Amino acid sequence: MSEILEAKDVSKVYQMGSTSVAALDHVSLTINEGEFAAIQGTSGSGKSTLLNMLGGLDHPTSGDVLFGGRALGPLSKKEMARYRRYSVGMIFQNFNLVPTMSASENVGLALAFGGLRGLQRRKRSEELLGRVGLADRLTHRPAELSGGEQQRVAIARAFVTRPAVLFADEPTGNLDTHTGERIVSLLFDLNAQSHTTLVLVTHDRTVAARCGRVLQMDSGALK
Repeated sequence: MSEILEAKDVSKVYQMGSTSVAALDHVSLTINEGEFAAIQGTSGSGKSTLLNMLGGLDHPTSGDVLFGGRALGPLSKKEMARYRRYSVGMIFQNFNLVPTMSASENVGLALAFGGLRGLQRRKRSEELLGRVGLADRLTHRPAELSGGEQQRVAIARAFVTRPAVLFADEPTGNLDTHTGERIVSLLFDLNAQSHTTLVLVTHDRTVAARCGRVLQMDSGALK
């Protein structure tokens, strides 16, 4: 397996008034293409911060993240936007759907920036929503969907651009146990079918155990 993601001596320091807080402390790791990796740790251990660095949502104070051997640090704003839009997909605990848009429109929004025409966007969105079991919920807005259904829309949105890497930050955190198990199974099945690399932040040991590798974080460092 070839290496797709690498963190090289990555640190992130936040300034809280006169106090410096190290959210990440010289973290180095590699993720291979097609790998399913879980990041675990207590609240405040730095796992979500690390995920944001890998996903290009935040920048390290020092060190760098490489995707396909290319460092993200020197990329322009336009290049970074393209990386976030096409190379990686993100799934969040709070779903992050646009409340005024239907399920189909939320998924299609990820394609709109790429210039895909309306009919093509709709066809691709409906295809993905069908794959996550929401073919009968295309026109429903988030408020008309259950938590599990909203997360399915978010998963479809993350997959619609065919990303090389999918990041999931506590994707079952706001769901009951049964719904969470179904969402995790769906996530793993779609990743396997699409040959997508998965990096998953979870506090759930059962979910982490389904991944090929578990990374433990403590006080901003990998154990």
